[in-house]
Parts: sequence; structure tokens; C-alpha cells
Amino acid sequence: MKKPLLAALGALMIAGTGLAAPAVAATETKTATSAPAAIQAVTFAGTVSLSNCSGSVMRFPDSEDDDPALVMSNGHCLETGFPAAGEVIVDQASTRTFGLLNSAGTRVATLRASKIAYATMTDTDVSLYQLTTTYGAIRTAYGISPLTLNDTHPVAGTAITVVSGYWKRTYACNVDGFAYRLKEGAWTWKDSVRYTSACQTIGGTSGSPVIDNATGNVVAVNNTGNEDGGRCTDNNPCEVDENGTVTVRAGINYGQETYQIPACFGLDSKLDLNAGGCTLPKP
Repeated sequence: MKKPLLAALGALMIAGTGLAAPAVAATETKTATSAPAAIQAVTFAGTVSLSNCSGSVMRFPDSEDDDPALVMSNGHCLETGFPAAGEVIVDQASTRTFGLLNSAGTRVATLRASKIAYATMTDTDVSLYQLTTTYGAIRTAYGISPLTLNDTHPVAGTAITVVSGYWKRTYACNVDGFAYRLKEGAWTWKDSVRYTSACQTIGGTSGSPVIDNATGNVVAVNNTGNEDGGRCTDNNPCEVDENGTVTVRAGINYGQETYQIPACFGLDSKLDLNAGGCTLPKP
């Protein structure tokens, strides 16, 4: 989980070596993609900045305007710290705030949570905050619509953009493939999305939505990367296949799939972990 852990360090770099290198890298990844027209359509609208991470106001395919709005980020971005392996948090009170961004990356509002609807670092790495306002109210007040979670499995080769509200930067690449298991320290995640090397995400990009350039829908949530070639340690996740074979990919970054989340929420953004098709871990 290097992304939030390095956020403070990244902020300090502004006064030191600066952010020129990451900014240039982000630009280069854009020009390297084969679908510039699609990438131009991916904006910051609907993304949010957290105190230590990135996130997005997101909806499900069947969400309605009067449903309480949800913000998605990583489980390891919680204000209460990292959930332990096996821990699942449900309906925990929270007053956390989020900076809502428009298409240009300008902060236009502060949104507030009423609770953490769901969060875990087991099998996946996700947090879902319920807000004190609705999707319709946000659209009416700021002209910003939520991002939609795709409810089908992502596809290898898809052109994607990681959109960081924390840094107001984008990283464009492709889905390289999927890790059967991604192990980092005490945590193990299932069927993780592996990016091609062009997505060199940095500290503070944790929780960023991973957007399918062709549809504009969210297919994953950005969460980690192997920093220096370490094997299955903190900040150095490794891939483990069905046979237990371990593969280390230094410098490669990953996200967690989100297609399984819509099945776990019903009317009025209500969590139901016993709903048919819901595979998220339970407390």
C-alpha cells in the first residue's frame, strides 16, 4: 500500500526536488496510448480528494438520483488506519470530508460522510462512504454526475486511465492482465488488475478510480505497486498463481476490481451482504 504511505513524503517533495518528474511521466503515458481521443474524454469530474488518498463519487448501474451518494476509495485509506487481515467494517459512523472536483480538477465543494458503509482489505482493498447528500443534489448544485461502476469483469488489453483527485493527475495505460492472488505483507487480494508499465502511479493515488476509456465506467480502484522488487512485503506485493508460484514484478502497479460491488447494494444505497451474487467478505 505504498500510495497513501508516500503521500506525506510526496507533499514534502514539493519544496525539494519537486513534482516535475511525476508530472512529466503522467503526460508521457497519455501520449503513449493508442486511443488519444478516448483519453481526452476522461476528466476529473466526480473524483474527490481525501486527506491522504484519492477517490470518487460513484453510483451503481441502477442507482437513482434520490439515493444517498457514495464515495469509493481504498480500505487502507480509512481515517482509522489499515483494517487488519480478515477485518470487515460495516456501517461505522464517520464525518470525513472529501473535496469534490469538476472536469478541470478544480475543487468546487466539500462533501461529508455520514458513515463508512463498507470497508476491508481482505480479498479486495476498498472503502465505501455514504454521504449526507444525494446524487441528484450534487448534480443540481454543482453540475457533476457520479462515475458508474461497471458490473462486468474487466478485460485484458482495455485502455484505462487512473484519475487521482489527490494530485489532480491522470495516468493512462492498459490492463496488462490479472493476478490470481496479490500478496502484500499481511494482506491477500483476489483477481487483481495488473497495469502495463505506463501507469507509474505515485503516493496519494490510492483509491483513484480506474476508468475504461471507451465507456467512461469504473472497472477498478487503484491500490498498490511493487516499489523496489521486494517479495510479498509491505509496499512490494507479489503475484501468486493457482499453483503457488510467486512472481515479482518490480515497478508494476495494481488495482482491485469493482464489478462485484453493485450486487451487494440495493435501494437507497443500502448494503446487503446476503444479497444474491454478493461476494464481498462479511464481518
